[in-house]
Formats: sequence, C-alpha cells, structure tokens
Amino acid sequence: MTTSWKETENEVLELRLLQEAILMKYGYDFRDYSQASFKRRIQLRMTASGLSTVSEAIHHVLYDGEFFDALLNDLSVNVTEMFRDPDFFRAIREEVLPELAEQPFLKIWHAGCATGEEVYTMAILLYELGMLDRAKIFATDINGEVIARAREGVFPISRMRDYTGDYQRAGGERTFADYYTAHYDSAMMKSFLKENIIFADHNLVSDAGFGEMNIIVCRNVLIYFNRDLQNRVVGLFSDSLNTGGFLCIGSRESIRFTKASVDFDAFNRRQRIYRRKVPITEGGT
Repeated sequence: MTTSWKETENEVLELRLLQEAILMKYGYDFRDYSQASFKRRIQLRMTASGLSTVSEAIHHVLYDGEFFDALLNDLSVNVTEMFRDPDFFRAIREEVLPELAEQPFLKIWHAGCATGEEVYTMAILLYELGMLDRAKIFATDINGEVIARAREGVFPISRMRDYTGDYQRAGGERTFADYYTAHYDSAMMKSFLKENIIFADHNLVSDAGFGEMNIIVCRNVLIYFNRDLQNRVVGLFSDSLNTGGFLCIGSRESIRFTKASVDFDAFNRRQRIYRRKVPITEGGT
C-alpha cells in the first residue's frame, strides 16, 4: 500500500497532531525535526503497517505501544558503523586526541550514539594512544532499545571484515580482532573497552547537556533537525564543552548557520571538527 503526500492543509495539520500525540503520550518531542524527514519516516511506518492515513497512525500511537516502539525506531537515527569515514577517525587519532594528551582526565560525549559502534571506535583510539584509563565516555541516544544494544556491544561477525579495513585506513596500530571475541555469528567487544563508557537515554530536544566535556561527537543527527532545533542543540554543545574542547560532527554537516557558530573556530574544515573558543569574559576583552 502506498500513501500520497501532497502538501494539503489537512495533512500538515494531521502531522502536527501526530507530533503532539507523541509528545503528550510518551514525552518525545519531534515538533522541530525536519518536516521532510519526519514525513518520510512516518510514510515508511504507515506502509509497513498497512495504514492509509495519518489519522490512523495517531490512533495506533495512542493505543498500540508496539506500533509506537516501531515508529520510534524509524524516527531515531540508528545507522552507524565502526570507523565509518576512516579519514574522520584518523583526524581524531592524529589531530584531536594529541591536543588533549596532557589532560589528567578526559570527558567525551557521543550524542545520538545509536547502537554504539562509534563509541567503541573512540574507546579503541583512546586505548591505542594510552588514554583510555583516564577517560570517561558518555554514550547517549533518545532510543532506549538501541542504547541497550550498544551496552551489550555485540555486532554481526559479518561486519568485522569491513570494519577491519576501515580500522586500518584510520591508522589502526594493532590487529582489529584483538578488540572482540568471535562467537558463532556474533562479535562481542572486549570488556576492557566498556569499562569507561556510560550508556544512557538522553533527549537532545529537551534534556540538559553534560558539563565540562573535552570532546563531543554528534554525526548525522543535525541534518534531521530544523534550523531552530539545530540552533538549540549546537548551543547545548557549546555550553557543554570546556574552553578548547572539540565538537566533531563529520563532513556531511555544518554549524555555519547556527547562532552558536561564533563560539567555535574551525579546527579541521574538511572533517567539520570545531574547537571551542575562549569566551570573551574569560579573555578579558
């Protein structure tokens, strides 16, 4: 079954009512998400569930918890890989982390971490640079189901070959198999990588940030937000970073048009890695 998505006044109203129903029933606020992205994901869920109107979807959101769980998975950004975009992680290894090598303690926030592959990637980089034992990684996502999967650290063994190649292209110094245990068709990440990771539910739309961060990684999330929400989230990241801390969003996104962009200098333009400036009040000018 397919659904027509003409921009009629009633359809716009139905989508807004659906967002309000989700907020009032479950506390998740999608009102400032990109409307094109929101509509596309709603359409996919409606098609999969055999629904023809948004009004039917509203009914299912209110009365069918399993439908909402599936919809939340659709609305969450859950696509991720270990060492995805190896040049980005090479920049983290060779440029960002050496800048923090003298810090006695590191705090790193992976916002919108999905199933955690990039979190374990960061742990591996820290380990190879001798920095893991003095680091704390906060891994957060709006979706509790994917956070549970990230905490388990179990991934398909079939992906390890691709991950091994990307690990090597990102400057990996060891044998990638050192970091997981193969068990039938699964690969379980080694326990020492998990010891300094805190996994938690967190909503970038409504929750407070984490203070005194040295690094914040948030890739392929901002593109799903409208301009107002991008402003709010980048402002949250700015407030959460120490002076000299790094905001890493990857090559597909930019903070250029956000209000908080004035708080940052470009550190690696190609990989969209930014560094928190010294605030004027601290600089004395």
